[in-house]
Amino acid sequence: MKIALGADHGGYNLKEKIVQLLRDLGHEVTDTGCFSCHSVDYPDYAEHVVALVNEGRCERGILLCGTGIGMAIAANRYRKIRAANCHDDYTARMSREHNDANVLCLGARVIGEGVAADLVKVWLATPFSGGRHQSRIARFSDI
Repeated sequence: MKIALGADHGGYNLKEKIVQLLRDLGHEVTDTGCFSCHSVDYPDYAEHVVALVNEGRCERGILLCGTGIGMAIAANRYRKIRAANCHDDYTARMSREHNDANVLCLGARVIGEGVAADLVKVWLATPFSGGRHQSRIARFSDI
């Protein structure tokens, strides 16, 4: 799968770990930055990832910041994007099963590296269940 990643300074270190995890799992990764711990504006990096997903150049995206909240807010401004800020296996699974989330947002200052790795694996492995959920999502998103 082609996956775009982006992070601000708060998510930079965890992003580097997730990039390697994804490559180890055989995914094609497009890392849009940031590339250091120096302060940057998270909406810029959300926009880079969203553009790749919207254009179909990447199937999914992962965004990281301190809490995941800012990235989720910035990403969800776009109609084709369904970004979910997840913090445990259940929210990661439900974001895919019921909401067909195409962007995963993680808070690097809220969850540890091991939890983040588990969330990414669950999120990537979980299919959208469709059915009654599809008509609900169609009310606010292009699916």
